[in-house]
Amino acid sequence: MIDELFDFPFYKWEQKLSNKPFLKQPFGDLWENYTWGEVGIMARKLANGLKSLNLSENSHIGLVSKNCREWIIADLAISMAGYISVPFFPTLKSNEIQKLLDFGDVEALFVGKLENWEEMKKGVKDDMPIIAFPHYKDHSKVSEGKQWYDFINQFDPQTEDFKPKLKDIWTIIFTSGTTGDPKGVVLTYETLFNTKRITEDGNPLKVDLSGNNRFISYMPLNHIFERVVIEHVALRYGGTISFVESLETFGQNLNDTQPTAFQGVPRIYSKFQEKILMKMSQTKLDKVLKIPILSWIIKRKLKSALGMSKAKALVTGAAAMPLELLDWYKSLGIYITNGYGMTENCATCTNLNPYQPLGRGSVGRPTAGVDLKISDQGEILMKGPFTLTCYYKNEEITNQTLKNGWLHTGDKGYIDDDGFLYITGRIKDIFKTSKGKYIEPGVLEAYFGDVSEFSQVCVVGLNCDQPLLLAVPTETAKNDREITNSKMSKILEKVNNNLDNYKKMSKIIFVKEDWLPENEMTTPTLKIKRAKIDEKFSEKYTEWEKSDKTVSIRRIGSTDTEVLDLKTAVKLINNENEILD
Repeated sequence: MIDELFDFPFYKWEQKLSNKPFLKQPFGDLWENYTWGEVGIMARKLANGLKSLNLSENSHIGLVSKNCREWIIADLAISMAGYISVPFFPTLKSNEIQKLLDFGDVEALFVGKLENWEEMKKGVKDDMPIIAFPHYKDHSKVSEGKQWYDFINQFDPQTEDFKPKLKDIWTIIFTSGTTGDPKGVVLTYETLFNTKRITEDGNPLKVDLSGNNRFISYMPLNHIFERVVIEHVALRYGGTISFVESLETFGQNLNDTQPTAFQGVPRIYSKFQEKILMKMSQTKLDKVLKIPILSWIIKRKLKSALGMSKAKALVTGAAAMPLELLDWYKSLGIYITNGYGMTENCATCTNLNPYQPLGRGSVGRPTAGVDLKISDQGEILMKGPFTLTCYYKNEEITNQTLKNGWLHTGDKGYIDDDGFLYITGRIKDIFKTSKGKYIEPGVLEAYFGDVSEFSQVCVVGLNCDQPLLLAVPTETAKNDREITNSKMSKILEKVNNNLDNYKKMSKIIFVKEDWLPENEMTTPTLKIKRAKIDEKFSEKYTEWEKSDKTVSIRRIGSTDTEVLDLKTAVKLINNENEILD
């Protein structure tokens, strides 16, 4: 087994689909296509180019860029040359990338489609070999290092079909750091090889094994979800990968692509829902869906408008998907597969067939080859052929995470009698109230999954008597003059009726600013960073708790420290002269 080689399926499709589009890059209304054969030639040239740099054996090659065709080609070339890829989030600051480049022992760096290179490059050593992707309009011009085409065209294509050993390191992926400093997860080609069981066992993506697949890539490629579900499913089973030009063109690019499989985090599906409800109220939608002929027409039109007319499968992961949101999509005839995984298990653990009548609210049953159990502390433990080898240069954390072959996920949950896994939250997210009671915020947040006025929620309340709910209103809610303090109070009352006394929430606090990667409130995959939220708001928790308003919003930047009722706050949200928080 030690000497057994990774099959490297790209070589098969490079020949079989030589003249078929593989990578599609949008430029305004135009799309440029690279065929499988063209990608193969460029990757092979680039592999020889990398070897010309006289790097050490098994050298670590960094890759920092937004998603684009060159990202995939560079990743292929790194493997073809026998090196190890170390991808980074394209939003890193100079001090962050400096730390990761040093810690990750990176010897060369691909730099691509970035908006912040001028700041980021301050953290890159002057002697670091850099290969710059072609310049993308409205992005940073990378003048440092070797330019993409100039460098590639110096070399002949590598002729051998190099195949690494299964036990060789494939990649080191740094986690997004929701609970602390990022950790380098070491994954081998064996873990990558074993992920094919997802398709072979149940095929939740409805992959066409003959290569007729269409994917769209928009979530960070350095994240395990995108890397496995999009890049390596395409490499293993063939098809095309289309990229998104920008956030502004996302809808049009998606519509142009009409993927056969679509992957998204819950926040993306929530935004799609908002988009629909802004054009058609829920009341009107409900009425239309009750009329058989109109129901069929509207479902078809909505699916097409979302870019999903050809989608055989839609999947979600990276964070918990509210049950109510899944049900809402089902009412439109759109069924979403819920899955559970993490960087440490190559995004492979469980999935839930959306047509499955059992397991409602769960993340499904274990994928083939996965064993699950719950520890005495309620932690989810996982064992399977997809788990990390170790954390790079961190034996202590490795030993805490891997014990007797079991991966300690850090998630709390339970398994029902039918074998379905339910996640209740993160162990590190638990906080204690001033009454000495422990609160699991994820459990409480789930109760607000069907509140259409909430775009994002976070239960907080460290050292408060009772927990509080912070909520970001949807765009519709911000402009809805019918929303009242009374309505929100009724929602809170309804939720609290189902909770033990110490879990009952005293307040709903509306905040104006969306929680995004740009303001560091979420990871790039839109997971809420609770530590950052606490850092920003914790000083106000006690004040908010003592307010006589059940639903409130705080006005900042004024001598007026009044806590406003929601109706007044909603009016102020659209007033540019007021700064709301």
